[in-house]
Amino acid sequence: MSDLVENHWQHQYIETNRIRLHCVTQGEGDLVILLHGFPEFWYSWRYQIPPLSRYFKVVVPDLRGYNDSDKPQSGYDLDTLSADIRGLIASLGYAKAHVVGHDWGGAIAWHLAEKFPSCLDRLAILNAPHPHRWLHEMAGNVDQLRRSWYVFAFQVPGIPEWLIHQNLKDFVKKVFQEQAIRKGAFTAELTRIYQEALEKPGVLSAAIAYYRQLMAPQNWLSQWGRSPDPVTVPTLVLWGEEDSFLSNRLTEGLDRLIKAPFTLKFVPHCGHWIQQEVPHLVNRELINFLRTPANALS
Repeated sequence: MSDLVENHWQHQYIETNRIRLHCVTQGEGDLVILLHGFPEFWYSWRYQIPPLSRYFKVVVPDLRGYNDSDKPQSGYDLDTLSADIRGLIASLGYAKAHVVGHDWGGAIAWHLAEKFPSCLDRLAILNAPHPHRWLHEMAGNVDQLRRSWYVFAFQVPGIPEWLIHQNLKDFVKKVFQEQAIRKGAFTAELTRIYQEALEKPGVLSAAIAYYRQLMAPQNWLSQWGRSPDPVTVPTLVLWGEEDSFLSNRLTEGLDRLIKAPFTLKFVPHCGHWIQQEVPHLVNRELINFLRTPANALS
């Protein structure tokens, strides 16, 4: 992490929802929470923390089960994961926050906005489908099923984490560098940093538990045929157009799920790892969105 030593972020542990989340914080002002995805940790937001901290108090947790946060046996469903973040906001002394989520962090952010809009000020989503839309596509979109083959592989107990652990260096390289469109975003040093975070005891099992909870039959049954509650906070969606994991079709119809000012922007020549592939663009869009007066949002 030597390239970022000049930044003045702080590390701390924050109690929330009966667990401890390791968080990186920087800045003062209105609260911005950045939520990472699979198989990352707080470090995926390294390029966003300093610029955002010029205007906001930025807090970046390792999600439940990841890196240095607690790794309980249970609680990897969206309700509990959202409760972790609601508790984090309260523990920091705030009533609400701007929440920015990528990948799984985006799924949690969508869920927060749907179920607990009073704790959100604004919502920003980076390459993360609305959970309702994702389940719908998984039921009938052959292209998305092909892209999400690993989700089904993860349902086998024990074997996926064992196989990944045996080939962790190759796994990290394939997931990040080989799937990125802008390959230069993922150096050998960065691959090593992600590998070290995934090697920590319990991390792989916890990370895969997110997918097992999402695909659990009771979750499908509870969601099937139900119309989600509309998102009622101003929302920005940034989407790398060449995402190898998520079809662009997942962005269709989002306007019907959002009853608030909503902007969708596609980013050309960019893959799934958008905040790492095009950090300057993401920083500019986030700062503009989060700082625009409410009456000026379209």
